[in-house]
Amino acid sequence: MSGNARRKLAAPTLAMLPRVADSLSFLYTEAVRIVQDDTGVCAQVETPRGTDRVYIPTAALACILLGLGTSITQPAMATIARHGTSLVCVGAGGVRSYAGIMPASLTTSWLEKQVRAWADDKRRLEVAVRMYEARFGSTSAPAGVTLAQLRGLEGQRIKALYRIMATKYGVKRFKRNYDPDAWDDQDPVNKALSGANSCMYGIVHAAVLALGCSPALGFVHSGTQMAFVYDIADLYKARITIPMAFSLHASEDPEREARRRLREDLRAFKLMPQIVADIQAVLDPSGGHATADRNSDLVHLWDPHAGPLPAGVNYGFEYGETSLE
Repeated sequence: MSGNARRKLAAPTLAMLPRVADSLSFLYTEAVRIVQDDTGVCAQVETPRGTDRVYIPTAALACILLGLGTSITQPAMATIARHGTSLVCVGAGGVRSYAGIMPASLTTSWLEKQVRAWADDKRRLEVAVRMYEARFGSTSAPAGVTLAQLRGLEGQRIKALYRIMATKYGVKRFKRNYDPDAWDDQDPVNKALSGANSCMYGIVHAAVLALGCSPALGFVHSGTQMAFVYDIADLYKARITIPMAFSLHASEDPEREARRRLREDLRAFKLMPQIVADIQAVLDPSGGHATADRNSDLVHLWDPHAGPLPAGVNYGFEYGETSLE
């Protein structure tokens, strides 16, 4: 088979690309070189026996975590971009920098819902309340609650959860601490919690991008390009990452173990479809929407009176013109 034929077979089609809700969660890589060859994207590592290759199912992954010592080539990144897979760069000492790739085929329907809710203070507060109730119960937020009151209520509940988890796992003293400059001095619970939360941010980031939303337009968090990602990731910490971190209080490598367990929990909890559904629910609580399709290429023109109009149409004749002469 020729090289061109192999490349055509490896190229993704719309029918081949899975929805993000059906994706595998994430792949963590460390000390490898990610390249594109004639049959796909693979991770290479040099060994005494030569070059070992592991092929990466990019079209089926929500995100790829690029760990320490990992490099990636431009052709490999181009393939990952076509597949709509998010890349998350993982730094040393628990410091993470995030990079997202948005495929051009995304629609703006969910982005428009997000922007309209974000730009209106009343609707923005309503979204924040829905997020709080998604975490702590449908009747947990008092009527007429303010955002400051929500922050206070959340803080009380999280502190209470820390105390419960510390008692359950026999941790004598615990204080949440995230200090990248003193990473090695932190206790295993803090290391596990920071590692698990970072992976959670990457997974949520991939889901946000797959729906076409903006990671920067948060409803509780603000001032960072990851504000909305932090909003959504907070929905799952009390249920998943906090109990997991306390369970690893005696682990010798809590970060690595947290990543492994989070991957298992994502599968057990079926979290990817849940993240997609939760984003849709907080932005559009009516529930009348169809599942977002990241591969739709519908394009229209905006009109405040007539509504969406078809693109690719010459509207010059509407102004009395009869010819192009």
